[in-house]
Amino acid sequence: MEEGKMDWALSALQWFVDLGAVVVLPILIFIFGIVLGAKWGKAFISALTVGIGFIGLNLVIDLLTNNLGPAAQQMVERFGLNLTVIDVGWPAAAAISYGSILGTLAIPIGVAINVVLLIFGLTKTLNVDIWNIWHAAFIASLVYALTNNFLMGILATVVYIMMILLFGDLLGPIIKKFYGFPNLTFPHGTAAPGFIIALPFEWLFNRIPGIKNWKADPDTIQDKFGVFGNSAVVGFIIGLAIGLLAGYDVAALGQLAVSTAAVMILLPRMVALLMEGLTPISEAANEFVKKRFPGRELYIGMDAALSVGHPAVLSSSLLLVPITIFLAVILPGNSTIPFGDLATIPFLVCLMAPVFNGNIIRTVIAGTFYMVSVLYITSWVAPLVTQAAISANFDLEGNSAITALAEGGLWTTGMYVGITQLMGWIGLTVIGLIVLGGLYYVNKVLPGKKADLKDINES
Repeated sequence: MEEGKMDWALSALQWFVDLGAVVVLPILIFIFGIVLGAKWGKAFISALTVGIGFIGLNLVIDLLTNNLGPAAQQMVERFGLNLTVIDVGWPAAAAISYGSILGTLAIPIGVAINVVLLIFGLTKTLNVDIWNIWHAAFIASLVYALTNNFLMGILATVVYIMMILLFGDLLGPIIKKFYGFPNLTFPHGTAAPGFIIALPFEWLFNRIPGIKNWKADPDTIQDKFGVFGNSAVVGFIIGLAIGLLAGYDVAALGQLAVSTAAVMILLPRMVALLMEGLTPISEAANEFVKKRFPGRELYIGMDAALSVGHPAVLSSSLLLVPITIFLAVILPGNSTIPFGDLATIPFLVCLMAPVFNGNIIRTVIAGTFYMVSVLYITSWVAPLVTQAAISANFDLEGNSAITALAEGGLWTTGMYVGITQLMGWIGLTVIGLIVLGGLYYVNKVLPGKKADLKDINES
């Protein structure tokens, strides 16, 4: 392709992405609905309902962020944190990620890889959440900042996209069981790594006397504590506690407490509205796959925002906010000031909660250890994040070093940076081969084993 045409294509793609998720997602849902055989009227209503639900979801998340963010900032100031790396939050990280040609290329690369893997039966996930491919662009930007090698950044993008689709394939059955979302999955860069972290903790918890018998899911808590176990009341109490730690006056305390209670009630209802729009598309996808690919199943990849409204997720993540600030104070060697992404902690734990079957105590304990690793990793990779920001002409606003807690501190980020630093091309290639092997096993070998086991049971 000529350079001028390439520039035009990239500009057009960037224009489409810049329309925002609330516009891009309904357009993609409508197109996929038509391709999958739904009638245009039904596809349009579904797409519009998804858009409305997504706007509602974002409004409620903004309510949480706008109230929790200042409280968290007040806690940071009250605890007297004097650290060198400022957590600027995921919106800044996304802007940095898409602020270069390498970042812009992440979307077409992601779509192409997804299509190829679907054709060859190496993934069950059709990822329509293309805006969140910025996570792949973020990793690529760090690899490029580390190596100054554009092609290595491209390889990092390819490997990351395959990895996140593998996560999507693994998560599909778990999301259906816990959240009740059929044929949906979350190939989401912030949320999926928490699922892997939770697995060894679940194994450990089940072997510790006492802890293994603790039941602390929202339903059990409500049964035991009556009105004090109600989701709205739990949100109110947690909001009250955070406000007290922030040193709020009575008016601000009341506003935070009631706003937190509102989020606990409104988020699940917005998710229900969004699911109302997705259900016809999910059904059409099922029929399409059954007719053309007998024996295969398809998951629609969506934003993990659909899961953060669960009471176990919200309760656990709100408790982790002051815990994270406390950890930042006491951990030796930590240089990160938690700030911009404190309100994004629900995305970090939303796929941990299903592993613990909604047990809030387990989620908070495992989440605390997770946040320790997050703070250390984000402090380690902060120079690369800062360098990537400067390359993308991002305004540091007078800060000497920046990071994004909920992306720059994930174990996946640490893995890509560490292996690239140690082994370069070889390291990224090895990760890619392992991920490809995982996709082959999950989509080719495992279904055959399940079919053999079913035949044995039936006989």
